[in-house]
Amino acid sequence: MSFMKLTASALTIAAVSATAATARDQVQVAGSSTVLPYASIVAEAFGENFDFPTPVVESGGSSAGLKRFCEGVGENTIDIANASRAIKEKEIKACAEAGVTNIIEVRIGYDGIVFASDINGNEFAYTPTDWFLALSNEILVDGKMVANPNKTWADVNAAFPAQNIQAFIPGTKHGTREVFEDKVILAGCEATGAFEHLLAHAEGDTPKAQKKAAEKACIALRTDGVSVDIDGDYTETLARIESNKDGIGVFGLAFYENNTDKLQVATMSGIVPSTESIATGEYPVSRPLFFYVKKAHIGVIPGLKEFAEFFISDEVAGPDGPLSEYGLVADPELSETQNAVADEATMGGNS
Repeated sequence: MSFMKLTASALTIAAVSATAATARDQVQVAGSSTVLPYASIVAEAFGENFDFPTPVVESGGSSAGLKRFCEGVGENTIDIANASRAIKEKEIKACAEAGVTNIIEVRIGYDGIVFASDINGNEFAYTPTDWFLALSNEILVDGKMVANPNKTWADVNAAFPAQNIQAFIPGTKHGTREVFEDKVILAGCEATGAFEHLLAHAEGDTPKAQKKAAEKACIALRTDGVSVDIDGDYTETLARIESNKDGIGVFGLAFYENNTDKLQVATMSGIVPSTESIATGEYPVSRPLFFYVKKAHIGVIPGLKEFAEFFISDEVAGPDGPLSEYGLVADPELSETQNAVADEATMGGNS
């Protein structure tokens, strides 16, 4: 995708000359494969329009990126972690233990998780219940939790075709996986009554511990080959579907929208995933996207703050910007995020 050359008025996030006294002059970014295409577009445009080197952007998944981010402060650590979910308390703690204490959280917009299959295959209209009954390790049958016996989508839902269940889902290091577990599998578990049953039989000394145990049991997926974890990015998922036409893949909306010549998308709870249905909150499986910046690296790594501000500028992340064209749903509170980054406000409320 080509990126327009920005006008001078769009570059009021002025490009200043690089700081000389540093051993590293490129911003380094790693993390979410969902955020990767957006960050790559912005990095390329930043390099073209500013007097800083093009930032280095790597993938690896939200958890992997945040793990690297939390390794410490210094030129040998990354400056930004991309994430398709919010940073966890345990990750904030790990960061603090390694000296990463001032973190700037930047919400870039919203994305949806979609369920897509071969463009010439069967059409599907899913609910969370369908996915729970298809992929959960155990389902509730006649008041008991039993090993999942379903082999075809017709076994799950009589309205579906007798197509073998074969799902390609993000691996556990990806933020997309956590959203999928929470908003689809767990929601289906609750809808079928399985969660209530598991909670009633859960072990634990406190209600909180019992709830956690029930949730863990709900999202435990099959290990018989029906559900396949994809540790790479969405291109690997697409390749799996191209070699197995029965496969259903879990993708970010933006990736699907850039592969509509190969994929068809399913509805979820009757809603077609689109930038519009995500922006209005209609589509049930959507999530905010983030990146996290080490404040300690601002002023040390040339262009770090400028890159962060450029990423969330109206010209880039606004509703008429190139990221919107690529599938990002613009954040209605983008101006607040812009102010927070300008003030270098950290998650602890300090600036």
